[in-house]
Amino acid sequence: MNRSSSKAGAPREPDVPPCQAVLAETDWGSLQTAFGSGECLPEVLARLLEPDPKVQVTALSELSELVGHQNSVYEATAPVALYVAGVLAHPAAMTLRPYRGVPIRAALLNWLAFTAYDASDEMVDRTEQYFPGFLTPGTVVAAFRDLRPMLYRAVVPFLRDSHEDVREAACLAALILAEHPALAQHRDHLAVHARRILDTSSDAPNRRVAWKALEAWGHDVTGIEPLQEEPWDCGPHSDGRGDLEPPF
Repeated sequence: MNRSSSKAGAPREPDVPPCQAVLAETDWGSLQTAFGSGECLPEVLARLLEPDPKVQVTALSELSELVGHQNSVYEATAPVALYVAGVLAHPAAMTLRPYRGVPIRAALLNWLAFTAYDASDEMVDRTEQYFPGFLTPGTVVAAFRDLRPMLYRAVVPFLRDSHEDVREAACLAALILAEHPALAQHRDHLAVHARRILDTSSDAPNRRVAWKALEAWGHDVTGIEPLQEEPWDCGPHSDGRGDLEPPF
């Protein structure tokens, strides 16, 4: 399950460090969030491993505000994303959400998709129009984007998960992360999963992500009508990350 989908002889993406190592080895208090330092983050992150799904999803919602507020990337965003990626294979990710019967793993993957989209080529291109130098090496966004191959390696095993919601969330995250040039070798493989979303998903924002990826990678999208994009649409589940919010 931990094998990369890279071709034989191709460079292998690095592994995400264990979540507990990220938690222990990060100087959280020195990192900026949307509301000050990241001193509170270890407590919030630890709640992702609680057995109560309500506690887990509430923690994800808090993380969205702390390190993803207003679709921005902060100093603390990168280590938080590494921690969330490291939790994907943890037994706690298999907790089922009440009334939905969907593993928390799907919400974790959706969170990674949202966060990756905030640093995606599309969002960066928009921001660069107003803030030239936004992607200068060493900036917070550039540093986060450098992590995409590592995050991809954590996400890709779940493209074939037994649960449909997990598979779709993993595909969305993988499609966005695969914008990184080092992941170009995986795009033909991902195209198969993108077409599956277009064939089976009823989620319009998710279908839009899949269509845009296929178009950007030069795949034939003839006959597949792109969904109308409203001015406020911004990536997967563009309803304000509502999949992470109560009610549960």
